[in-house]
Amino acid sequence: MSSNYATTSSLNELLATYQLHYQNLRSLHWNIKGQNFFELHLKYEELYNRSQIIIDDIAERLLVLDEKPFFSFTQYLENSKVAENKYITDGNEGMNYILNAQTVLLSLENELLKLSSEVNDEGTSAMMSDLIREKEKTNWMFKSWLEK
Repeated sequence: MSSNYATTSSLNELLATYQLHYQNLRSLHWNIKGQNFFELHLKYEELYNRSQIIIDDIAERLLVLDEKPFFSFTQYLENSKVAENKYITDGNEGMNYILNAQTVLLSLENELLKLSSEVNDEGTSAMMSDLIREKEKTNWMFKSWLEK
C-alpha cells in the first residue's frame, strides 16, 4: 500500500470516473441527432479526446506514486461516480449530462486537491488545480450554451 493511500485511492476513483465519462462522451458523439449535430459532434469529439489525455495523466500519476492504476471495466464500473449513459440523441440532454458529469468530476478533483495538499503531494495538487480551473471554465460555457 502506498504511503499516500487516501490520495492514490481517490486518484483511482477519479480514473474510473473519467473512463466511464469518456465512454459516455463517445456515445454522445456517435449518436447525436438534430439541428446542432455538426456543432455538438465536434464538441463531443474535442471533449473525449481531452478526457483521453486526462485519463493517461491520472494513470501515470498513480504509477509515479508507486500505485497500480485501475485498468479493467469491472474496476471502472465499481468505482466510477458517474453511471453509464442510456442512449442519448438530443443535444440538450447530452449537454446536461456533460455538465452534471463535470460537476461530479470537479467535486472529486477538489477533494483530491485537499487530500494531496495535506500530504504535501505537489504533483497531484498541481494536476488537480489545472483540472479544476479548466473544468470551472468549461462548466460556465456549457451552462451558457444551455441557456439559448
